[in-house]
Amino acid sequence: MSRELEVGRREAERLVGQLPLNRVYNQVEQGTQWLQRRRGQRPHFACILGFTETGLVPGISAAGATPIDRQYTALADAEFLHNGPQASPTYPLPPLDVGASPVFIARAIVAGQQMPLSLFNAGLPILPTVPAINLRGTPARCLSSGHAMTLATVEHLLQQGLRWGEMLGATTDFLILGECVVGGTTTALGVLTGLGFAATGKVNSSHAACNHRQKWALVEKGLQRSGVWKARSHPFLPSASLSQPSPLEIVAAVGDPMQIVVAGMAIAASRSCGVLLAGGTQMLAVYALLRAIAQAHNLIWQPEQIAVGTTRWVADDATGDTVGLANLVGDVPLIATQLNFATSRYQQLRAYEQGFVKEGVGAGGCAIAAHLYQNWGQAQLVAAIDTLVERHQQISQPSPQRPN
Repeated sequence: MSRELEVGRREAERLVGQLPLNRVYNQVEQGTQWLQRRRGQRPHFACILGFTETGLVPGISAAGATPIDRQYTALADAEFLHNGPQASPTYPLPPLDVGASPVFIARAIVAGQQMPLSLFNAGLPILPTVPAINLRGTPARCLSSGHAMTLATVEHLLQQGLRWGEMLGATTDFLILGECVVGGTTTALGVLTGLGFAATGKVNSSHAACNHRQKWALVEKGLQRSGVWKARSHPFLPSASLSQPSPLEIVAAVGDPMQIVVAGMAIAASRSCGVLLAGGTQMLAVYALLRAIAQAHNLIWQPEQIAVGTTRWVADDATGDTVGLANLVGDVPLIATQLNFATSRYQQLRAYEQGFVKEGVGAGGCAIAAHLYQNWGQAQLVAAIDTLVERHQQISQPSPQRPN
């Protein structure tokens, strides 16, 4: 590395290190209080794995370079999150067009802080190779079908979420609920639209520039085909129903299995502990969904216990409007880690600073929690993640690029 580059890197480290690591973007008083209550508390990270055929639509997601790669993304992320780098993983991390999987962030923190981890299979086409609690859901069809899941499956997964949320909430200081669902920002748009929110143009994507038109075309087709909107005009569709469909019907029409599980978990866990919905667009959709479910089914929950936690790459994404979406959903604080990879030794991590990847596998929530629990700052986070990438490079085939 040249002397000029080294000087520039050190200056970047100094400037980034002066920034507060966790920032509240809306509902500032509520979000600040949420952070203060969790300081020093040990979190439990529950990552809910799911699958929707929406993720196989060409170009819909960058979480895997090809549709074939994206079939195995959740399996690979689960294996890496649980095991870390392995010489011969059953499911290697899929190649990305640009960047590295956000599972590097989550794994570095889970391992470095010895964070309790639980994996849940909400509906995968193939069973994970690592221990995961099987909730006996089903993969979702593409949301453009208008019949992503059966209502019976959605009802079953809600009960599973409520059950496990109650159990986990009773045994931890606070619960991080993350996800791995390729195509999940598009199903998030579907659920938000079905619930009556004008979310078009506000969601995010793993692409550097969000593919809003492609997402909306799938959502519009799915809602029109769903059969739950029939006669009277829906705010965002040419035709809709005489009565608003139930939140469970909306998920069955255009959602994915992760959404309903996390909604149930958060409702139940909020009664006894803090809950961090670890994600951006997807978890804002889950919050809107769980609030609608709680109202429709008269379920007791504690809204002040819940926050949405993501990365600044999502919160500041100029090709979406995450803060605007959070304000639209309302009454939940949006918190984002200010983790910055400008000083990383690895180009595929520095790609996050150009808008690639952004979030996933609870990465933002884990980084927020790492600062709250053991006061990890910018330098510690980047060092831990860089070290993990280096170890992966040394023992895995194919390996990440060398530092440059």
